[in-house]
Amino acid sequence: MNRQNRLAHASSPYLKQHANNPVDWYEWGEEALTKAREENMPLLISIGYAACHWCHVMAHESFEDESIAEFMNAHFVCIKIDREERPDIDRIYMEAAQLLSGRGGWPLNAFALPDGQPFYAGTYFPSDQWSDVLSQLSSLYTNDYTRIQKAAEGLTDGIRHDTFTQTPNAAPLDQTDYQASFENHIARIDFRLGGYTGAPKFMMPTGLEFLLQYFYQTGDVRGLNGAVIALDEMAKGGIYDQIGGGFARYSTDEFWLVPHFEKMLYDNAQLITLYAHAYQITKKPLYAEVVAQTIAFSERELMHPNGGFFASIDADSEHEEGKFYVWTHKELLSVLDPKTTDLILEFYQIRSNGNWESGKNILHYKIDKERFASDHKLSISEFNQLLKSANEILLEHRNLRIRPGTDDKILTSWNALMLSGYVNAYKAFGVKSYLDSAVRLATFLESTMLKDNGLLFRVFKDGRVTIAAFLDDYALLADALLTLYEVTFELHWLSLSKMLTEYMWNHFQDPKHHLFYYTSDLSEQLIARKHETSDNVIPASNSVLAHVLYKLGILTDNTEYSQMARQMSLNFRDEIIQHGAYYANWAMLIGRLAYPTYEVAVLGDQAVAMAHEMQQNFLPTSLFAGGISEDLPLLKQRLVKDSTVIYVCKDQVCNLPVSSPAQALALFNLKT
Repeated sequence: MNRQNRLAHASSPYLKQHANNPVDWYEWGEEALTKAREENMPLLISIGYAACHWCHVMAHESFEDESIAEFMNAHFVCIKIDREERPDIDRIYMEAAQLLSGRGGWPLNAFALPDGQPFYAGTYFPSDQWSDVLSQLSSLYTNDYTRIQKAAEGLTDGIRHDTFTQTPNAAPLDQTDYQASFENHIARIDFRLGGYTGAPKFMMPTGLEFLLQYFYQTGDVRGLNGAVIALDEMAKGGIYDQIGGGFARYSTDEFWLVPHFEKMLYDNAQLITLYAHAYQITKKPLYAEVVAQTIAFSERELMHPNGGFFASIDADSEHEEGKFYVWTHKELLSVLDPKTTDLILEFYQIRSNGNWESGKNILHYKIDKERFASDHKLSISEFNQLLKSANEILLEHRNLRIRPGTDDKILTSWNALMLSGYVNAYKAFGVKSYLDSAVRLATFLESTMLKDNGLLFRVFKDGRVTIAAFLDDYALLADALLTLYEVTFELHWLSLSKMLTEYMWNHFQDPKHHLFYYTSDLSEQLIARKHETSDNVIPASNSVLAHVLYKLGILTDNTEYSQMARQMSLNFRDEIIQHGAYYANWAMLIGRLAYPTYEVAVLGDQAVAMAHEMQQNFLPTSLFAGGISEDLPLLKQRLVKDSTVIYVCKDQVCNLPVSSPAQALALFNLKT
């Protein structure tokens, strides 16, 4: 048995995966950096995450190879980093890789001077190429240091480059900008297969949220159709776990059939919100099923007893991608009820020679359940019961297999997305356990991750918190707490959101650019201090914060916050218009700025219940406040004795109070 390296003492599950490597790995920190400086050795910085398939492949091919490890140990100070714990470091070296090749991904392998300046970076290397890279870079570092130093200076200058060199157009973003953004966005939608054109296909929840918001604001049915076809096809595809619930990270093909099998908390949390919103518009039973099943999956397989949620589930088990999830035809025949086997095999598109590779089948369906049931002379309720019974049998059998690994660290930002998911599911379906779980999760995050002065931590693992939080942790949690306030009217959650926002204002702000840095001014100083501005599979922390500032500005009558939100959006006028899903959360902010934001004040003993009756509808640009106290500017002098009243306001100008949710909703100028 090999002697374990330093990573045996790491808290990160990803780092622990490399504890038995013959590579003399260090964690990022002063010990490694001091060694590099004192011995004038280059840094080899290898970055990945626990659920990353190609990270496992490279580890097996190269980092477990004794001769390769021996060379790495002799010529480099080797550092392993969990990108989910240290996205600030990952961001810098990913940019180096993109500057060099135009591409990025994980595993990310960067080579740097002892002071951290990168001189080369790439992603996955097969073992023979990796050996060549190691040999060439080591030789250059020893024999042509000037060339290495020049490369490092050039890359570092590129990473530090200020992209905000032009003064933004100061004209307010308006409906014309919003509509132009939509036209460029909708042009990238695949109306045949759903999602965005091409392959691989990522779900991009924020982009689909924008389409729903656009439909709400304008009545343009293309927005709704673009979202609905994606949601339908994703739910039917192999990317969705048909028997266990929950979504994989992305589809390797354009048909949503073959997933990259890892399941990430951030995807599933956002998709709970997205499907809940789509249900509010369409009332499709399928969307209710997906939300319920995805929450059940998350609670069954990712929930810690304290109410927090783990980061991810691996794609691989027994060194094989997807083995836990796929089925042979023979195996299904042996497990299912013989009376319904043919029906279930037909529905799930099972083939004797497999619908994927090497006789393996990925469960998915192509025909809607209602039509399939009708074609087989069954009622939809009869078919759903047969399918439910079959799925339970398959899940029970699957649970006997060797499970993929679970990355059991708890990340603040991803848990904030789950908190929002719970609240939005509660709005749509009124299931009290969703609200109870939201409060429990918020309480855990407050008591464990947040300190009285607003200092937030990013990671909880093995009973302790580590790593000061980054802007996404603060912004996503502040946003989720605002959402929780809107359904409970408990001022405590709003106060916490405000405290987090004030901390960001004081410690993350870049006043020169009307933006916020990804790292605090109290954080470790790396070779560059970066901004996160473009939306991706998770919306950018700056775009999330802009929404928070806009909403808090209204709720607390803080014009400085509101003005900052507007200024932030002006930085990206061209990008918002041109780049679709990658600036979709910014585009949704325009949807708030250019169209009326409805401020709803509900006061009285029945305030929470009446607000919830309204919130069962899709109201993406509304803001709710209320309760039994006039404890916010929006609520001042609006309490009516012995009554519950609702005020619907625009730009803080309110209609006369009404006494029912139906009357209040009638005051919304809805185009849908």
